[in-house]
Amino acid sequence: MKRFFSIFWKLCISYVVLSLVVVIITRFIPIWITPLMIIRLVEGMFAGTWVGIRASWVPLDAVALSVQKAVIAAEDARFLSHHGVDWEAVREAQRRNERMERLACQGKIKNRRVYGASTITMQTVKNAFLVPSRTYLRKALEVYFAYLVEWIWGKRRILEVYLNIIEMGSGLYGIEAAAQHYFGKPAIALNQREAALIAAILPNPRRWSPARPSRYIQRKAARIQSSMSDVALP
Repeated sequence: MKRFFSIFWKLCISYVVLSLVVVIITRFIPIWITPLMIIRLVEGMFAGTWVGIRASWVPLDAVALSVQKAVIAAEDARFLSHHGVDWEAVREAQRRNERMERLACQGKIKNRRVYGASTITMQTVKNAFLVPSRTYLRKALEVYFAYLVEWIWGKRRILEVYLNIIEMGSGLYGIEAAAQHYFGKPAIALNQREAALIAAILPNPRRWSPARPSRYIQRKAARIQSSMSDVALP
């Protein structure tokens, strides 16, 4: 048993050291490929569909301010005030999920919606360093990496990485590739409406398209656009 714990702690220390090195390195260099990109590529191969990887890294200064404000308004309104995890949002999501569970048990609703509280920071580290599983271990690692990148990267770098690696469609990653694909222009040239439409599809970018928005996406984009003026940037 003593040998087991010795090996366990050595592995834990090695993981912490390795994660620190990786986060420090990626503070300065682009992240060209992520676990999610590889997973989507393999999924497509097994499904007999080649999705590829379309991505083009750009610095944050090459992304329109309207885009930066839109994604913060849509995904993480308290981005500048939390330190990686928005515990207030976590508690609110828990209360809402408990309420939905009660309604489902009472037969008042059929399709129970599950509310989450993932911040932009958490989404960034999940996409950059982890696989999209639904386990407690992955969630714990997500929280660990969220605090780590907040400390080492800072808000501007987090937003830059997020905008460059987030899934924007089938085989499509990052705001530059999305801007070119959906609107035929660079990310720096996107207007407020286009930025809001892109932000509106982020929960499920393989289902929705900002170039052909459904009524739901149009309404959501309008709400995002109306709240963008209140968003502060890092």
